[in-house]
Amino acid sequence: MPVPLPTAATRWRCTLCGNLTRFDVTRSTKVVEYIHLDLAGEPKLEETEVLSETVESVRCRWCNAADQVELVDRPGTAAEAEADSTQG
Repeated sequence: MPVPLPTAATRWRCTLCGNLTRFDVTRSTKVVEYIHLDLAGEPKLEETEVLSETVESVRCRWCNAADQVELVDRPGTAAEAEADSTQG
């Protein structure tokens, strides 16, 4: 099951240990790459276009939990500001 990527307003959090910073991410990516070979045959990657990308799993680096990672709001995001304005 694909795992949603964090956005500008969200981040990953392990629900088991509370980790917010260290994760092993397994992803599948389909890309088109422009590779330029010089006259000696040495390749140089000059352009990469990502056609699709799916995060297959996110594993917590601290406690090794693979099915306990969720998206939570980042501190100071618009969602928190909106919640604060409705309380006051």
